[in-house]
Amino acid sequence: MSRRLRPTSAAGTLTTTEVDILVAAERQGPVRMSDLASFAGLNPTMLSRLIPKLEAAGLIRRIHDAADRRVCRVTATPKGSRLLDRIRSERNDALSRRLRDLQASQRDTLALALPILEDLAERLRPDWTADERKERTA
Repeated sequence: MSRRLRPTSAAGTLTTTEVDILVAAERQGPVRMSDLASFAGLNPTMLSRLIPKLEAAGLIRRIHDAADRRVCRVTATPKGSRLLDRIRSERNDALSRRLRDLQASQRDTLALALPILEDLAERLRPDWTADERKERTA
């Protein structure tokens, strides 16, 4: 379902991978490039090829560490966050239209399943440690 909701007109020429990087930079930022690559599921080389395009578009910015110039962090710019808001709005509208097509009993079943699905999604987050997972299940 997520894959089918990904294409939006708001994203323009951005690929789904570039949108994923922007999402990760917004959620995790300012985030180290290595952590961003891990969060987005990319190898660092691929990420280093995509970052300049997003930076040139004004969607992300790099922040160099004052103490260690080798360390670079990435964060979404206000323009990048506004774009993500438009993308999310388009996705929400598309999903809402399809939900209205369902029978009332189907919508009720989905509503009951949502807390379980949300918990499952959180457990699948790659940035959770084993201890955090244990705490959530306790």
